[in-house]
Amino acid sequence: MYLMLLQILSILLNILWWIIIIQAVMSWLLAFNVINTHNEFVRQLWYVLERITEPLYRPFRRIMPDFGGIDLTPMVVLILLIILRGPVMDYLYTLGINAGAI
Repeated sequence: MYLMLLQILSILLNILWWIIIIQAVMSWLLAFNVINTHNEFVRQLWYVLERITEPLYRPFRRIMPDFGGIDLTPMVVLILLIILRGPVMDYLYTLGINAGAI
């Protein structure tokens, strides 16, 4: 059961990783006018990605300095995801083994 929960958490972190990457690339494409929000599909996709990522970004945007047109918040969140997927997940797995849950 414990191993299954860790695997589900790992999958969710991977999905979140890709959502942030897609949202960042899409923001660049929008900024350089390669795609625009006049297209209904692009507008809906952008809306969904914003709704998913904004709650993650909001706490970091409050404490990060303003860099003008550059938003480094996705990079900060991705670094935190790397930390969660690496050492924290390894620790939780080891903790489960030591507790006999796995």
